[in-house]
Amino acid sequence: MEGLSGENGHEAMVMPLWRADSGKPGPVILITAGVHGDEFEPILALYRLSARLPQVLTCGSVITMPVVNGGAVRSGTRCGPDGQDLARICPGDPLGTPAERDAHAVSRLIRSSDYLIDLHTGGRILDIHPMAGYMIHPDPSILARQREMARAFGLPLIWGTDPAPNGRTLSVARDAGIPSMYVEYGGGSVVRPHIEEAYVEGCLRVLALLGLVSPETTKPAASVTCWVEDARPNQGHLQSKMPSPADGIFVAAVVLGQEVVRGDLWGYVFDPFRGDRREVFAEDDGLVLFLRAEAIVRAGDSLGGICVIDERVKHLMA
Repeated sequence: MEGLSGENGHEAMVMPLWRADSGKPGPVILITAGVHGDEFEPILALYRLSARLPQVLTCGSVITMPVVNGGAVRSGTRCGPDGQDLARICPGDPLGTPAERDAHAVSRLIRSSDYLIDLHTGGRILDIHPMAGYMIHPDPSILARQREMARAFGLPLIWGTDPAPNGRTLSVARDAGIPSMYVEYGGGSVVRPHIEEAYVEGCLRVLALLGLVSPETTKPAASVTCWVEDARPNQGHLQSKMPSPADGIFVAAVVLGQEVVRGDLWGYVFDPFRGDRREVFAEDDGLVLFLRAEAIVRAGDSLGGICVIDERVKHLMA
């Protein structure tokens, strides 16, 4: 294990970093987790994957970074003590806040790699339908590679979205011409071992696609049941979707993966002081992509979101 030095505002920390090198020519793959400190299964999965890679790697090299945002992981929150969301401030600043320095460090690693896989969950707040995603890159050859990577990962939903947003790890890769993908699955305050397992095996399948491990070392992927590309602005910004109309307790009326149409009951927000409730309705036609995992909400908090499936978006199922 190597390390990247950083600070959490009070004391120096060394971020864990593994480099598995086959000793043979091949691409460099960077796999990251811990961009947000309340996303637990990706961190655990990268420790498992890092231990396994030296036995299965046949060419090229893999860099695994299970803790990108040290301050956030230390505090177990989406953002670290400096309040910065690392997924909005890349490529960071080597002289900035702790999160900005971490963003700068991971951005340097992205630019020195040939491919990027960034692992996420919904954190404590959101629960997300298993999904592999990517930015719809303007370069057709990069976009084609990203589609292959997302399919190889082996989750039921593939979702391509607007390539314009900046500040992300994927936007750093976009600007450097590096094929990249991200994964979202689950969330909440407890660890779900099946999600950790899905991430280990999904990463191995992408490495097999790229020729770094033998396909015999991987398990079969689940079938892709839905593949959508939606280039409308901000469709990939989950936290802005379906804002709560009031403070209270959110009770969902839908489940992840359910198909809904505009106007279907999504759930309601119950006011524990007045005893009344405000109903919330689906804003579009499509698949329930994510739901609020934490019951207590404030006005404006996201209550979930829909992967739109209608004539406005492009469907890819081959």
